[in-house]
Amino acid sequence: MPRFDFQDINLIPRKCIVGSRSECNTSITFGKYKFKMPVVPANMECVINEDLAIKLASSGYFYVMHRFSSINPVEFASKMSILGLPISISLGVNEPDYNLVLELKRKNLFPDYLTIDIAHGHSIKMEMMVKYVRNIFPETFIIAGNVSTATATVDLEDWGADAIKVGIGPGSACTTYTATGFGSRNVQASVINECANARKKGTKIIADGGIKEPGDIAKSLVLGADMVMIGGMFSALTDSPGSTVRDAEGKLYKEFWGSASAFQSGKVSRIEGTKNLLPLKNRSILEEMTYLQECLQSAISYGGVDSITMLKHVEYF
Repeated sequence: MPRFDFQDINLIPRKCIVGSRSECNTSITFGKYKFKMPVVPANMECVINEDLAIKLASSGYFYVMHRFSSINPVEFASKMSILGLPISISLGVNEPDYNLVLELKRKNLFPDYLTIDIAHGHSIKMEMMVKYVRNIFPETFIIAGNVSTATATVDLEDWGADAIKVGIGPGSACTTYTATGFGSRNVQASVINECANARKKGTKIIADGGIKEPGDIAKSLVLGADMVMIGGMFSALTDSPGSTVRDAEGKLYKEFWGSASAFQSGKVSRIEGTKNLLPLKNRSILEEMTYLQECLQSAISYGGVDSITMLKHVEYF
């Protein structure tokens, strides 16, 4: 089957069965918690911080805290535990990350969600870390990625991942595709579909990257995703972590940078990300979530269903 991206497909409407779009249920059970909708801001330093994580979790939305130096994962996990909110943190696959897992265990902090987050998730290091975390935290919901093939999806679920992040290089701040030629740039939609269809178990698929319009969320769900991770659309809000910049004409922008960029890593080699300026949106992250939920409710109504789980029956051309 020819590969395609979001802009290449249209969802096919069916007879509406609800009296109002507000009746459409966007909630999803993900791990042991139920969330208002299957959308999560990317675990990037310019998208999520401690304050936003608390706002999201307190309001019934899923979040994943990033793993960069501006956050202490143990202190953050402790605070979320005290607040009675889900603990959802990220780590890599190197020695400090193994130490982090042990420190959490020593302090009796048991993450509800642990995202093992590296650029190329179909790797020996990922296999070792997934199995290690599963051994230390048998009840933790493990998210692993990123991948862009059916083979990788099957391997990660066999290693013990509960959810898999799908998407290599489709995001606007990522240069993996242009630097290496590899990834799901321009074909992210079909890659989501291929990985979702490859699952042998109840593993969840998180579509990560390349979301440019609210309608791309609905398309991702129709194609088999269970959760949609978004970076750029959440990086230019009034309470986004990036600095606000004013140009010569007085127009306001927000900084948005890739996790593998020189700005994020401080490195001068093996750079696979950029730093950009995006026009400031005059709304907060919770207002953006409400807007996206309304868009998703409309999509559900056009699909002739009344809940997010039924979108999988919608067809497209």
